[in-house]
Amino acid sequence: MDRDRLERILTSVRSGERSVEQAVTDLRDLPFRDLGFAQVDSHRPLRRGIAEVIYGEGKEPEQIVEIVRTIAAGGSNVLITRLSAEKAERVRTGIPELRYDPVSRTGIFEVRPTARAGRGPIAVVSAGTSDIPVAEEAAVTAEFLGHTVDRIHDVGVAGIHRLFDRKGRLDAANVLVVVAGMEGALPSVVAGLVARPVIAVPTSVGYGASYGGLAALLAMLNSCAAGVTVVNVDNGFGAGFAAVLANG
Repeated sequence: MDRDRLERILTSVRSGERSVEQAVTDLRDLPFRDLGFAQVDSHRPLRRGIAEVIYGEGKEPEQIVEIVRTIAAGGSNVLITRLSAEKAERVRTGIPELRYDPVSRTGIFEVRPTARAGRGPIAVVSAGTSDIPVAEEAAVTAEFLGHTVDRIHDVGVAGIHRLFDRKGRLDAANVLVVVAGMEGALPSVVAGLVARPVIAVPTSVGYGASYGGLAALLAMLNSCAAGVTVVNVDNGFGAGFAAVLANG
C-alpha cells in the first residue's frame, strides 16, 4: 500500500465509486499482513516510500514466493537480496517474471515502471574485481529505487593511477559508494578527493589477517577523511539504500 493507492481508495469513497465496506476490505492489511511465517510490512511504502525488501538467505523458496506475491499485490515492485542462483530457479517456478542477477545475487519483480529519482548520479566504486558482487548489490539497489548509477570498478590503491584517471566521474557524482576489502583504504582516498558524501562498504575479501572484513571495517571507521559513513561488512544493500536517501 503506497500513498498513491491510498489516495485513490479515499477519493473513490468520497466520489461514491467505492463503498465504505469495500474500502475497509482494501485497507484490512494495514499495517501488516500475517502469513504465519512472516509479518509482511504493508505499511512501509507509506512510512518510508518503498516496500519491504526481502532478505533471501534463510528463507525457503516457497516462503519467498508468497512474500513477493503479498508485496506485489499492494502495488509495489519487489527486491530480493542474497538470493542464490539455485534458490532463484525455484522461486521462478512460482514467479516466472522474476529477473535475477547472479553477480549481485538479487532478484527483482516489477509490477509497474520505476519512477526516476535523485538529484544526480550515484557512483559505485570498487577497489578490486573481487569486490564487485558487493558493489553490484549496492548498484542494483539504487537502480531499483530509480536512481542513476555510474559503476567504476577495479580502481584500488594498489594502482592508484587508475582512480585518478576517473576523477571527472567521481566529481560528477552526487553521492559515492566506495567498496573495498583487504586494508579498506580506498574510501579514505576517495573522500579526500571529492566534496560529496562517501558511503564506505568493507568487504570480507582478503587474507587471514583481514579477519573476514574486520580489518577493512576498522580502517574505514577510523578514516581521517571527513564525510565518510560506514556500513557493515558486505552490506551492499545498506550502502545503496543510504546513498538513495542522501541523493534525495
